[in-house]
Amino acid sequence: MAGWLTTGTMVVLAALSLVSFSEEVFAEEFEEPKGVVELFTSQGCRSCPPADRAFEQLVRQGDVVALSYHVDYWNYLGWADTLASPENTERQYAYSKAFGRSGVYTPQAILNGREHLKGTDAADIDRRLERLQAEGQGLVVPIRASRQDDHLSISVGAGQGKANVVVVYFRQHQTVEVLKGENVGQNLDYWHSVTDVQTVGMWEGKPLDLTLPAKRMGDEKSDGCAILLQAADDEGNPSHIVGATVMMETPKTL
Repeated sequence: MAGWLTTGTMVVLAALSLVSFSEEVFAEEFEEPKGVVELFTSQGCRSCPPADRAFEQLVRQGDVVALSYHVDYWNYLGWADTLASPENTERQYAYSKAFGRSGVYTPQAILNGREHLKGTDAADIDRRLERLQAEGQGLVVPIRASRQDDHLSISVGAGQGKANVVVVYFRQHQTVEVLKGENVGQNLDYWHSVTDVQTVGMWEGKPLDLTLPAKRMGDEKSDGCAILLQAADDEGNPSHIVGATVMMETPKTL
């Protein structure tokens, strides 16, 4: 039975070089993360490696929910991103519609589903997340999650408004050798690369408990997941995120 780690525990493990804890500790410890960073990136984009390195800093920092979405619209430049999917591209375009923009770009970091910026400066992202938190636009609804045998339990606290419960599956770490295109010859490290996004429930302000099959976690594609409590705009596009946490298999040493 695999051990799973919540966001709060990640801070402790980063400082202790990731020693082994029991599953019960993973299930019980919880600390509200600072915010959610969603990075839209591509192996075929010459401007993206600095953002990928900044993103790695945030992963190592351990107090944010960090998700990296590889998009496929730069594949025409000569290298097909090995981690990209049309669904990741669709999510970025949906954000663009929600922000009233006419197009997309990489590297783009979206913070708490509320604002976006070029994602190359980890310190700037950190400051913006702290500002959002101070302005009441942080993660104000607690979420706890634990894995027991073959099921995943999610508990969402009380709050205001309505939101979707979204599970984002990801791979913790991969190294890719780029053989063609703008980043040819580079071995690039990628962290928390998204493999799938699923909406699993609706929250309407009252405490909510969900139980899901756990078979998707720990398979050959995904060894971690984030649970997002995310509102949608009138057209169904992703909007502000009011709660989040992360679970993963006992992580590799960073």
